[in-house]
Amino acid sequence: MKNMPELDDLQLFAGVVRLKSFAATARALGVSNAFVSKRIGMLEYAMGVRLLHRTTRTVTLTEQGSVVHGWALRILEDVEQMGEAVSTEKMAPAGLLRICTSSGFGRNRVSPALSALAKRYPALEIQLELLDRSVDLIAEDFHLDIRVGRAHEPHLISRRIASNARVLCAAPAYLAEHGTPDTLAGLAAHRCIVIRERNEDFGRWTLRGPHGLETVKVRGPLSASNGEVVHGWALDGHGIILRSVWDVGPSIERGELVRVLPGYEQPADVWAIYPSRLSTSARLRVCVEFLEDWLQGR
Repeated sequence: MKNMPELDDLQLFAGVVRLKSFAATARALGVSNAFVSKRIGMLEYAMGVRLLHRTTRTVTLTEQGSVVHGWALRILEDVEQMGEAVSTEKMAPAGLLRICTSSGFGRNRVSPALSALAKRYPALEIQLELLDRSVDLIAEDFHLDIRVGRAHEPHLISRRIASNARVLCAAPAYLAEHGTPDTLAGLAAHRCIVIRERNEDFGRWTLRGPHGLETVKVRGPLSASNGEVVHGWALDGHGIILRSVWDVGPSIERGELVRVLPGYEQPADVWAIYPSRLSTSARLRVCVEFLEDWLQGR
């Protein structure tokens, strides 16, 4: 290493890796492309290695860049925690919180909660991204993932913040035309509207019922990557869906959808997933505890 890298350059570098683009990073920061390129060049000179592969469409990490990126994220987090440790505003958390969650749950449940959180703590800067795909919290520089279903990554911390389950349901019109299955295996003969969401196993439903966990392979003429679309198709009578109670509960109460095989459900609690202990970040702790209270109606 030729020189000590600037902290601002490490932060800029982390932003470029997250957005995979010099231009997108420049727009996010309100600076020119040339400025971003110059600072990355200075960081590469200070480190004495090439950090990024550049093409006309995207940028990717070199082998050495991947190592530097990991250390940069660690250093930036340590600096943030240092600021929090000496802050006298312990009861008024401040700073950036980057949060991700799935689109439907984010719009309907997480977004209103974060709106209330922002009013309570105006010094917080909250960025919410709705992503119906798997997310690498550390590589993509997120502080928190609100996930329906537990984390499978051993290096992340999970905290259950709300109870939830997925249930089978369909419109009365569909059931009147096609009949109602009386066994889980019978779903294979029905039109099921399948969703590809986050880490869900596409077209394979595992539910807990009278005989424990059972799995059935389902299919149908319609499928989507968005839960709200699937919900709408079910209301239109296109088939049977497996959706969270938080989503379809009101439709069931109004009689627009009817539970199918009510003895079966799929556990799908809501979890807060984060890479570092809550005790190390006041703003993360406040956010997780607030979301827990909000989603549980406290």
